[in-house]
Amino acid sequence: MANAAAVEKEIEHLVEFIKTLGKDDGSGNIQTTFGVLFKDDKVANTLESLAGTLKAAKKRGIVQYKSELLLQGMSDNEVITLVKQ
Repeated sequence: MANAAAVEKEIEHLVEFIKTLGKDDGSGNIQTTFGVLFKDDKVANTLESLAGTLKAAKKRGIVQYKSELLLQGMSDNEVITLVKQ
């Protein structure tokens, strides 16, 4: 179960990064883009896999985004919305 705990910790870090790097969308949700997260040094140095952590957070209903697969460059403008804080 150590792996599940690690994933939860990564998601906690992700939520904090989105709060720090994102902006309020006017309806109380915080949004940023995949590119902003990907290019941030703290994110890169903290999260093992940004795309994997985002996918896990999406499955848990913590974030929303449209793409099935997030790739650096191609997905830089993909909006990530934090829906559960």
